[in-house]
Amino acid sequence: MDDFEIKLEIPADQDGFVLFQCPLCGEFFKLRVDECQAEDVYENWCPSCGLKSDNYFTEEAIELARNMGANILNDMIFNELKKLERQHSRGALTVKVSKQPGKEDETPLVAKIDALEEQHYKCCNRSAKIKPGVKMCGSYCPYCGVSYDGNE
Repeated sequence: MDDFEIKLEIPADQDGFVLFQCPLCGEFFKLRVDECQAEDVYENWCPSCGLKSDNYFTEEAIELARNMGANILNDMIFNELKKLERQHSRGALTVKVSKQPGKEDETPLVAKIDALEEQHYKCCNRSAKIKPGVKMCGSYCPYCGVSYDGNE
């Protein structure tokens, strides 16, 4: 079976920030792609709750990736069944494949949630966009987890 790759593009806002969501507290935040993929960044913290997670993809991004994977898998299974149908069209054993399964929705992601404000974190010299209330009350550096109060 051939290897396949799903390429999912998450759009950036006009400042180059991409939307993420903490799976632990549900808060949205944005990071610059070049900063969160830098060689010196090994893990990320949620700016709101300060906890680490394995991924911060939004629910919409996860659903799109699942749908894309399901469509690829369904196509692969259908194509293999069609091969069997051609190989076993006559004889004691016949295979008949009626129709291809329907496609899952693959609506591209759009940049949304613009009501976030930029917060600069001096510890790592990087920025994130977070909710104004979180910025005012205090947040955590998404690159090292250091706590920042609302005055920094």
